[in-house]
Amino acid sequence: MSVTPLIAGGLAGICVDLTFFPIDTLKTRLQAKNGFFANGGWHGVYKGVGSTIVASAPGASLFFVTYENVKQQLLEANGSNILGHKFSEPSAHMIAASCGEVAACSVRVPSELIKQRVQTLQYSSSFNALKTIFKQHTFLNALKTLYTGFGITLMREIPFTAIQFPLYEKLKVVANTNKHPITGAVCGSIAGAVAAALTTPLDVIKTRLMTSSKNDSIIDVIQQVRGEGFKAFWRGIVPRTLWISAGGAVFLGVYEVAHTAMS
Repeated sequence: MSVTPLIAGGLAGICVDLTFFPIDTLKTRLQAKNGFFANGGWHGVYKGVGSTIVASAPGASLFFVTYENVKQQLLEANGSNILGHKFSEPSAHMIAASCGEVAACSVRVPSELIKQRVQTLQYSSSFNALKTIFKQHTFLNALKTLYTGFGITLMREIPFTAIQFPLYEKLKVVANTNKHPITGAVCGSIAGAVAAALTTPLDVIKTRLMTSSKNDSIIDVIQQVRGEGFKAFWRGIVPRTLWISAGGAVFLGVYEVAHTAMS
């Protein structure tokens, strides 16, 4: 297994998460129950960044290592890949990206839960959140709490990557990024924006589930949001789309540059 995707993915993850963290905070506060100002408004937009710093590089690295290796296996032309036959490129990209998200979520979900609870002022810091969760629960229940929203995160991330990465790979071919590497960032931006906008309702449900102080189910949260009107499912679409569009340019752009340099 090449370490190139590991290092390039880690660099890309850190760059994008730290650069666009304030926009993510604003998006979370818009989507959380009781609204933007009740959850902190414009103040403390870097609250929760500690958990992101810890988990960003490992999560991104896990994604790209899994993505690149599964994609390579699925595109093997000699019929000896892991499932016994060659896949079309769009299918291979979707399957590989989905596998990458499953791997990344093992790190990303606990970090995301802590981050969003700090962003909505439920805790003063990421460390305080982690310490309090383990203090209030047994070890196994604390782990269960940290993985609240794992299912809905996958339900959001798999459609997101199934849209983003085939579109990204197709745009790279059309734009011929081998001749102009910077166009990889533009391709990433466009693909990210489309995927982000279309998956916003799933992101709203995930945010509500992770920031809830109760043991709400996905159905409970859907009914709660539905009771606030159809528009509630699309809260935060503008900052989410802007954040992931700009983030996609940085994330995939840095990844391509780092990957090319190390290769």
